Amino acid sequence: MHEAWFSRPVTVAIGISGEINNVCNASQAVDMLTKHWRSSGSQKHLAALRACRQAMNGGIAADVARDALVGAAREAHMLVE
Repeated sequence: MHEAWFSRPVTVAIGISGEINNVCNASQAVDMLTKHWRSSGSQKHLAALRACRQAMNGGIAADVARDALVGAAREAHMLVE
């Protein structure tokens, strides 16, 4: 398993205070998606989690997982654009 680095970070706000975090790879994304996600269990959340795990296993490109993370973050109103 590897970290599957993204071509550029995904900036998300987590927690009640909206703490800003830059997610730079699929490993960090899996941690964020499992521990700090606002709308866990949605289809986009689960798809992003699956994609990031696949990227870590080399099954898909890291930036495909990044795109899934962006979609999930946008849906959860966590994406900082």
